[in-house]
Amino acid sequence: MLLKRLITTTLSILLLSTAFAQVQAAAVSQSQAGEYQEGRDYKVVSGIPEAEGPVVREFFSYNCPHCYHQDPQINATAELLKGKVAFERTPVGAGRTQWIMSQKAYFIANKFKVVNQVHSEIFQRIHEQHLPFQHDEDLVSFFTQQGLAKADIEKTLASADISLALANYDSQTQLSGITGVPSLLVKGKYLIVNKPKDAQGLAKLVVYLAELP
Repeated sequence: MLLKRLITTTLSILLLSTAFAQVQAAAVSQSQAGEYQEGRDYKVVSGIPEAEGPVVREFFSYNCPHCYHQDPQINATAELLKGKVAFERTPVGAGRTQWIMSQKAYFIANKFKVVNQVHSEIFQRIHEQHLPFQHDEDLVSFFTQQGLAKADIEKTLASADISLALANYDSQTQLSGITGVPSLLVKGKYLIVNKPKDAQGLAKLVVYLAELP
């Protein structure tokens, strides 16, 4: 009788343990599946075509204080994404003279491959020294101080290429569905609306969106 009770008790414990493990596993699986939700963490927009993929694109302005303060997190996220998701930037003009001047600054920096050199300096110039770009002459002065040839900068500013680039920036901004900056768009159609506060969390969300169809 004692042996029978012991066997029955042991079987009951095993069954309960198995059931608990199954419930726990299901809960973990459900938690992982529901970690990110459309409408809460991101939304699908009509978007823009990306030549290469997957791409996460930051819409920003050097004149935007939020972009300035969040730039370290964005840069750290871009580092974590290397080899997984390409990182690109689109400067936003918003019809404002100083913001358009910053679009030109980004185009020049990108054209002459000095973005990494001047990116933080432009933010500091505008938000710490309170010297936004007002005229093309300001851009010529800034970039010649960065080691670029004055004639090259003046030629770029007078070219059709920079006009086409600014039009493309504006078109991307309009199609992206963003309502403010900084904003992140993944694969040209997944707009992040609830951005994690740390670079690791943000990179994880970007990778998740990059793997969506």
